[in-house]
Amino acid sequence: MSATFDETIARLRAQGTDDALVEVKSSEKKLSSDVWDSVSAFANTSGGLIVLGLSENDGFVPVEGFAIDIVRDQFVQGIGDGGAQGVKVTNPPAYGMVREVIDDHPVLVITIAPNQPGHKPCFVTAKGLVGGAYKRVDDKDIKLTATEIFAMQHELVVSKADRQIVDEADETDLDDRVLDALITRRSDSKALHGAKTRAEQLISLNVLDKHGGVRLAGLLATGTYPQQFYPRLLVDVAVHPGNEKSLPGDELRFLDRVECMGKLADVVDEAVGAVVRNLRTHAVVEGTTRREVPEIPIKVIREAVANAVLHREYSEMFIGQPVTVDVFADRVEITNPGGLWGGVTPSNLGDGTSRCRNQVLLPLMQHVAPQNQAGFTVEGQGGGVRLMKSEMVAHALREPEFTVSPDQVKVTLFRHGAEIPEHREWLRDLTDRDLAPREDAALLIARRAGRVSVDDLRETLRIDSDEARLILSDLRGEGVLRGIGNETYVLADGAPLPDEIDTGIIRGLAGKDPQSIHQIVEWSGLALGTARARLRRLVDEGWVHATAPPQSRHRKYVVRGEVPEEPRMPDLLQIFD
Repeated sequence: MSATFDETIARLRAQGTDDALVEVKSSEKKLSSDVWDSVSAFANTSGGLIVLGLSENDGFVPVEGFAIDIVRDQFVQGIGDGGAQGVKVTNPPAYGMVREVIDDHPVLVITIAPNQPGHKPCFVTAKGLVGGAYKRVDDKDIKLTATEIFAMQHELVVSKADRQIVDEADETDLDDRVLDALITRRSDSKALHGAKTRAEQLISLNVLDKHGGVRLAGLLATGTYPQQFYPRLLVDVAVHPGNEKSLPGDELRFLDRVECMGKLADVVDEAVGAVVRNLRTHAVVEGTTRREVPEIPIKVIREAVANAVLHREYSEMFIGQPVTVDVFADRVEITNPGGLWGGVTPSNLGDGTSRCRNQVLLPLMQHVAPQNQAGFTVEGQGGGVRLMKSEMVAHALREPEFTVSPDQVKVTLFRHGAEIPEHREWLRDLTDRDLAPREDAALLIARRAGRVSVDDLRETLRIDSDEARLILSDLRGEGVLRGIGNETYVLADGAPLPDEIDTGIIRGLAGKDPQSIHQIVEWSGLALGTARARLRRLVDEGWVHATAPPQSRHRKYVVRGEVPEEPRMPDLLQIFD
């Protein structure tokens, strides 16, 4: 038995049940008929193992007399590799099959791969699509809901929902001010080339169709009150008193509750405001200005809510479901109806590729601002998830967590909670001046990861390398960071001190004019190569300053700032006498 499989069996025996990753069937003389439910469930979720010839009821021990060859052939036949006759599932998954031995008895281990987008759902043919399609939840095979089936079937299909006509709406239900601003902003674009009348312009922008009907995307982006026609196309913000939702009948169910309505840009703006006012804040000083900022960056909250309304499913099956935002004491959860679309998976989410099921709504949302604001709701370039991740990391918060099911996506943003005062106090202890936000971020990254580099800061804060280099260099100059080479730094507090020879070089340079490498070799007695290597490291670590680039013949070395007060060995400079 392989070590990995041995660990799997040990886990099953310890927990007393199979789980989300493994399904066990006895199948003593013939293949259990409900094996196909598990095949469907694993194929429609994240894959898994099916172990045949093992008894769960008896404590995961082998079944005596397990007819492994007969059971194997029945599975191969049912999966479709024995010919079309006798196939048990539609959209069968890829699979692998190996024999293992447990307690000197054979078992059959079948690995089920998850089906790719466009090949879901896998379902038990005899039960039909509605009755025979499953998902895996813990140790259970659960039937897919109608919305989950719909989402899987349309995972690669461009949605036409945002193009549909809202029967009872007409142009009077749209906001003239918003339409004027939209047309002005797009006036130089190819979209309006040849469109002379206002009606032609709105048709070209997909606000209206050629018959003057209002498209759903046009209503959502420019409507005065879209919820008149679709009461649940809103964002529902609920603030809970604890870390979980209150039960019905509890005395205090919500600390705050806001149903955000209007055109989508205003809905997003109102939802962000409702979240922010229910978060803790801390003070940040920028130059001479002091301001309060929320524990989760506003741009992260805005991006998460905007993504939810833009990427949600707007088909009839989902149109009665709002986007929900739940604010808990330790986190914020933003959930949108409709799963991932266009081949996006949890593993490639945030790879920078722009994929949006609502291809009419997207360009409208890119050019419609919230009321009385100049900024626009979305940028549409595929960088939203990466922005959220980098901003959270830069503020010493956990990266956003994405929980994906076939018919919904939930983004969890974790709050600082009690960490904010502690972080502020720690930063104040490092230096006697007010730090800029990017300096805060650099130090918090160094604290959390143990080091921070120019590349770390550039990627996290989305700044250029020169700016990142300057920030870290200045912090090193203050003695807050210590260089460790290759443009990488650690916190000076607690960083290793130079050894006795390096300390001797530092103390030998103290009080002297800039010294050349040959002068240092002369008074230290070190070999030229040894002195050069040690000086390179001391420059990287910030103990010694070089007056010219490494290639320069005029490069000299000088000590600026701190010098180790005490040598590690008595009269350390004697090593250079």
